[in-house]
Amino acid sequence: MSEKGEVDLTGAKQNTGVWLVKVPKYLSQQWAKATGRGEVGKLRICKKGNQGKAEVSFTLNEELTVIEGIEDKTVSAPREHPFTMQSVGGQTLAVFTETSSGQSEERSDGSSSGSGAGAGPDKIALEGVVVQRAECRPAVSDSYMRLKRLQIEESSKPVRLSQQLQSPVTNNYKPVANHTYNLEYERKKKEEGKRARADKQQVLDMLFSAFEKHQYYNIKDLVDITKQPVIYLKEILRDIGIYNVKGTHKNTWELRPEYRHYQGEEKTDE
Repeated sequence: MSEKGEVDLTGAKQNTGVWLVKVPKYLSQQWAKATGRGEVGKLRICKKGNQGKAEVSFTLNEELTVIEGIEDKTVSAPREHPFTMQSVGGQTLAVFTETSSGQSEERSDGSSSGSGAGAGPDKIALEGVVVQRAECRPAVSDSYMRLKRLQIEESSKPVRLSQQLQSPVTNNYKPVANHTYNLEYERKKKEEGKRARADKQQVLDMLFSAFEKHQYYNIKDLVDITKQPVIYLKEILRDIGIYNVKGTHKNTWELRPEYRHYQGEEKTDE
């Protein structure tokens, strides 16, 4: 766990009571679009008679009722949302806030928590104890029923759809028996023929002749020169050559010192 600082218990000391309210998903999404001071609507609490229960309802602001992006249509969210009150049920619930170091957060009582700048552990504050639970439900109306119908239709749409083409595709590719690069490979293979092992002395003569021209060769070039199978050619090269595994001429072959006889190195007796 990351390092935490002390818990600010100001809310508990002030005996602050808070409500825990469950709201529809679309309503919380609309609240996130609020601008300015973040006002999203009005909460109305009224009590009928001396012994009657309090009736609570929430009215969404008019500018936040527009919902876009459902089936490329624009629908209106219901404005009226009555509350269904519930008891806490003997549970002890509390609301905490966590503020990262260097940030400042405005509390519910108007004060500011958190230091302006500076590193340190995150700050946790107790905002209050839950004294009332409630559920915010939209009032049944034509706009709400239309919203739910569109939401259900949107969620039931398949991710992938099959579509019937009205006109033939002009840039289609016809199937072929064999591709061009396969034909080219087969032609080259036929021209070269199956590599048959030649007499060892004949291969040695070809190798010595090649190494008289150049000191270093990779195995691919020697296969092209001798027309011999790679395994057979390597067996002969191990007898007369050295394979360089590092340096400037890495992964190349050269003759052993006792077999070297390059052009221009011959000494003439005077």
